Amino acid sequence: MRVRLAGFACAGAAWVLVALMPGASYAQAASDALSSNTVIGGNVKRHADAVLAIMSYTTVPDVTTSSLSVNNGATGDPGFWQTQLGGGFALSKSFPLYVEGTLAYSRYDPTFIASDGAEQRALPTRWNTFSTTVGVGWDFRLTDELVLRPIVNGTLGRVASDLRVGQSVINHVTDSNLQFLNDGYLNAYGYGGSLMLDYEHYRESHEIDVEVRATDIYLRSFGGSAQAVEGSATAQQLSIWTRWRAPTGWHALDRPVRYVLEAAYSHYFGDSAGVLGFNDLVSLGVGLELDSGQYPIIITRTRAVVRYVFGHNVQGVSLGLAVSF
Repeated sequence: MRVRLAGFACAGAAWVLVALMPGASYAQAASDALSSNTVIGGNVKRHADAVLAIMSYTTVPDVTTSSLSVNNGATGDPGFWQTQLGGGFALSKSFPLYVEGTLAYSRYDPTFIASDGAEQRALPTRWNTFSTTVGVGWDFRLTDELVLRPIVNGTLGRVASDLRVGQSVINHVTDSNLQFLNDGYLNAYGYGGSLMLDYEHYRESHEIDVEVRATDIYLRSFGGSAQAVEGSATAQQLSIWTRWRAPTGWHALDRPVRYVLEAAYSHYFGDSAGVLGFNDLVSLGVGLELDSGQYPIIITRTRAVVRYVFGHNVQGVSLGLAVSF
């Protein structure tokens, strides 16, 4: 059994910092002028959908978005930030049950404008999202090196607002949906599945991993505080990930030190598409891998990879760390 932590299905770790260029931030575009109680309610519902759509980025294991920060083009402050820790493994070739899981946190900072008809008041908000996704699948071995892996996924999460609204604003704008912004929360669940094609070609001189994954997970809110609004979203994604590993000629811990080359591409569909200003992300990485398999310790390999991530109006760099068991 080989377990990989902080990266999914051989994808390794991915702490990716992405800076969004001015004009493309969804958080900035979501700063709508709210002129009446009815409009406030409708926009809060729309933003609840948007938060669940953003949560969809954390429900799908993906090297390009496992840690993602989007800056508001007007202020330079983060409009969105997320990080994800996860791992996946198959028990054995004789019993190829595949299990995966993620823990994720994200923060979304939209700004509402409340008005009583004469005076406007900016309401900066901070919506914190916590979620966990688990998956159970089965490996159907097509060849010695190629596996078809259907996966059933389930998600649980919570969206909580920590807005502090002045009492004068509450007196002027009393819509119950606005009250949700003031320390309200909603829970969310999700269900769906993934289909993965996994190719592993391992030789002494080099190692090649290629994965193609299609994921479709439906998210819906439930429960929450008395003022909770309802929201729903779909997480639909197609991703391709590849990695090449080969010895550098150096040795450490009585094993070869390998260099690592990575490339990944993700395309977003459904409610995930365009919610942060892009539909596609590309990641290119280079790094080193230390093999400790000669010693009786739990961790067998440790990787450090520098990645460059880019897409429409998006670019950034990261330093990723991952371990294998």
